[in-house]
Amino acid sequence: MLQSRTMCATAVLLGATLVTAAVPAVAAPEAAPAAATVCPTGWGSTDKAVTAATSTSVRDVRTGRHDCYDRMVVDVPGAARADLGYSVRYVDRLQQDGSGRHIPVFGGAILEVRVNAPAYAPGTGEATYPARAGRALPGVDLTGYRTFRDARFAGSFEGDTQLGLGVRGRLPFRVQQLDGRLVIDVAHNWTGAAAR
Repeated sequence: MLQSRTMCATAVLLGATLVTAAVPAVAAPEAAPAAATVCPTGWGSTDKAVTAATSTSVRDVRTGRHDCYDRMVVDVPGAARADLGYSVRYVDRLQQDGSGRHIPVFGGAILEVRVNAPAYAPGTGEATYPARAGRALPGVDLTGYRTFRDARFAGSFEGDTQLGLGVRGRLPFRVQQLDGRLVIDVAHNWTGAAAR
């Protein structure tokens, strides 16, 4: 009896193998191609500025990488969007306010970023952002960025903070005022095509 059960089980297994082998393989459906990222265009590379003044201070500068652009964010906690003035423009050389000292900034082009907020407490003069004139921005590592090449602190003079942003070339950029921060985006190219 045991032997006949074993023979039946073997026959069933062989039959299942034959049936499996006879069924044609069905190809897995192909994944749909990823949608191409469409980058914003039309920012231009001309000077951008808003006249306003805030009573709060710069506390930090940070950067980030995106598909279409590299981003710099200047944190000015407590500043209302409407009170956050700035000037961002391409310059041939970064000249420090007050002294006129040349601050070297590496890259194919230099964006001068001025924020109408000091990097010190107005009442005491104590630094609120631990940067030193002529040096790289503290905590900013631009390794792997497509557009940004260098970021330097020029100084804080008469209530304004001045930064130098070295970029790959003269590329389109935009500036956005938000509550508590100023955002500068520099596009990877002029065409609006995202990196692959």
